[in-house]
Amino acid sequence: MGGKMQTKKLEKPKKESRTKILIDYSICGEDGKIDPRDCCKCLRVCDPAVFIMHSSLDLDFKDPYDPQRWRITPQWGSLCTRCLKCVEICPENAISIKW
Repeated sequence: MGGKMQTKKLEKPKKESRTKILIDYSICGEDGKIDPRDCCKCLRVCDPAVFIMHSSLDLDFKDPYDPQRWRITPQWGSLCTRCLKCVEICPENAISIKW
């Protein structure tokens, strides 16, 4: 039993790249061309419900109980399946996804 013991080199598990969803707010939301309340297509097409629509946290509200400035935010990016449906359906190309 004088054989040489072979050691197996362990490899690090591949780190899955993180999905980054970007929305161009100069196009959609707040001061953009589109009011997200009039569109909401990304909200409707996203099966895992990554996006939320909320009032902008802005101190310049005349009436905080009647917000007029809205935005779409990718709240749960880790749920994104990278199907790109939101990118394809956005009429103004305001959404991009990177990983």
